[in-house]
Amino acid sequence: MREHDETGADANSEAGGLDAHTPNIARMYDYFLGGSANFVADREAAEQLLRAFPGNVEWTHINRAFLGRAVRVCAEAGIDQFLDLGSGIPTKGNVHEIAQQVNPAARVAYVDIETIAATHARQLLADDPLSSMTQADITDPEAVLNAPGVTELLDFDRPIAVLAVAILDILDLDDPAALMARYRDACVPGSALAISNSAMLDISEEEIDGAQEVFETTTTPTLRTRDHAEVLEMFAGYELLDPGVVPSAQWRPDQPVSEKYAARSNAYAGVGILR
Repeated sequence: MREHDETGADANSEAGGLDAHTPNIARMYDYFLGGSANFVADREAAEQLLRAFPGNVEWTHINRAFLGRAVRVCAEAGIDQFLDLGSGIPTKGNVHEIAQQVNPAARVAYVDIETIAATHARQLLADDPLSSMTQADITDPEAVLNAPGVTELLDFDRPIAVLAVAILDILDLDDPAALMARYRDACVPGSALAISNSAMLDISEEEIDGAQEVFETTTTPTLRTRDHAEVLEMFAGYELLDPGVVPSAQWRPDQPVSEKYAARSNAYAGVGILR
């Protein structure tokens, strides 16, 4: 990985009252994407994760690219409202940037439980009346859906794209489909759902066990891979857009990808429209 800019998160950890000592997956994700909103503990854990699973940086970029394509497809279909669950730390290719390239009036409500993600997003969005950041636990849909940053920005009487990208696999959930159904029930027909979830496509049991050991040292100790059927179940009530639930690199790629590269997605992904 590249050298870290010491003027970033480390310099402000004391003043912000943030836990700089326990690795956090949102900040580790930021590190993998080349950001500076992370601490020494995050970077050390990220490097441990890479030793266990060397393909994680590639997975991160493949996943981020899927998010961008999913947002663009929803925006081009006329959806101009987005609820980004577990949005993470703002970085290149944010949802509002992509959506507003298609429709400058697009509105985006970001939600994340992580303090540094919320802090950076609020700084980034300070002058953007069409975007908001809510610090909340997405496993509590009532709290999310009633938060001022959501209710004052999004109109649930019109279609909304709910984004749950690379988040459900790090939550301790026995029934993720039930959680997604609660968000679905708050939306009107024509709304969308985009999901990506880790899967064992090109990763060994040894690698996943090693990755799990690293996750257990973080604030989100869960790493839950799911098979195709489990991810498909989360789209109950939605009509899947082509090509359905597939390895994330194969979901409407900007250029053809090989089966080998698709397997390195190590995640299933899809987008559905509520009918």
